[in-house]
Amino acid sequence: MGGTTFSKKTIKDVSLKGKVVLLRADYNVPLEGNRITDDYRIKKSLPTVKYLIEKGARVVICSHMGRPKGKDDTSLSLEPVAKRLGERLNKKVYFAKDCVSDEAKKRMAELENGQVILLENLRYYSEEEANDDHFAARLAEGTDLFVQDGFGVVHRAHASTEAITKHIPSVAGLLLEAEVTAIQAAMLRSQRPLMALIGGAKISYKIELLNRFIDIADIVAVGGAMSNTMLLAEGIKVGESLAEPEDIALARQIISKARAKAKKGNFVFYIPQDGVVAKEIEPNTVTRIVDWGTHIIADIESYPRQPTKESSLVATDEKILDIGPFSGAFIAGCMQLAGTVIWNGAMGVTEVKALQTATGPFSHGTELIVEAMLGQFGHRPHTLVGGGDTVGYIESRGLVDHFDHVSTGGGASMELMSGKPLPGVEALLDKNK
Repeated sequence: MGGTTFSKKTIKDVSLKGKVVLLRADYNVPLEGNRITDDYRIKKSLPTVKYLIEKGARVVICSHMGRPKGKDDTSLSLEPVAKRLGERLNKKVYFAKDCVSDEAKKRMAELENGQVILLENLRYYSEEEANDDHFAARLAEGTDLFVQDGFGVVHRAHASTEAITKHIPSVAGLLLEAEVTAIQAAMLRSQRPLMALIGGAKISYKIELLNRFIDIADIVAVGGAMSNTMLLAEGIKVGESLAEPEDIALARQIISKARAKAKKGNFVFYIPQDGVVAKEIEPNTVTRIVDWGTHIIADIESYPRQPTKESSLVATDEKILDIGPFSGAFIAGCMQLAGTVIWNGAMGVTEVKALQTATGPFSHGTELIVEAMLGQFGHRPHTLVGGGDTVGYIESRGLVDHFDHVSTGGGASMELMSGKPLPGVEALLDKNK
């Protein structure tokens, strides 16, 4: 995408009045029945939708929702989204019960300037994920301009992200521009020191991300179930904890690369030194803290000390479900030195909530690092948050507006951070053409 500035044309570079604009949004929001439990992605799309309305465009919005089993899977209809979007816009949003049918095309043709219609779930058609050109051509039929604003899907080459751009002029929406600009700036023009905090379940999912951060960051700390595999690679038993024994070799490669960089100085790679363990993943289960030893890879060689007491071991029937207080304090302390913190992945099983409380027994490590990022201990670094579980957690805590940038795309943000091209962005018109 060329440097750290957004190189693609946006809706501000083209004429919009009277144009039928096909807007690709990411309205894959969580539902309970017909009730939307979190409309963050809808809210983030509003600047683009409002701009199109104000400029007199006829706005046709398409999106996917989950992975429906077929067209009869009404549990994944976008109709509740049309209602919520209308409430957010304070404006009627029409809804078409299909995305490419003659009836949908008829309703699109009836739009007047400034009106909005939302099409039904794109994934009711298998051709969407197959990047089918005929499906894309039908989707584009009757429209003048395509606007890509679904950042959460641009890492996929689907009909509504890539094939569609071969049929109508295609530009970026305001959200897409903001996402790419913010993430590239944090990665390449960040305030130093740059600290990366990487959690989640699988090393194999984040190998490119870890490698990239070891290359460019000053501090890299890992947590979540992914760190359990690294502990196994260092000879530390993890009981029944979620881990990937088949990826121990991969973990050793990462640790070896980190050690090689640390020997050159001014770099820290941190694996948790203690954890909260329990036998069951339940809200009110009995927990204890296990300290398996210091594990900081820095310019001064430091290796894990071997536990000397049985209480320092994770039992065979226990699971590591959160980082411990020493690990949390170390990571929070590093944040007091950081100019920029990029966070992707929770430190523990944050989805388990204790009864009558906002958090659970395995959220304390994540809560501590959130407090540090938000300046509760004095210094407040520039903060960027990505990853579905991470964003979901801070949304549930009502903290989204307290971070400098919270990404709407999990996989897309990871791939952009890893330095990979995004098919749905690459296919858009260049600014200089």
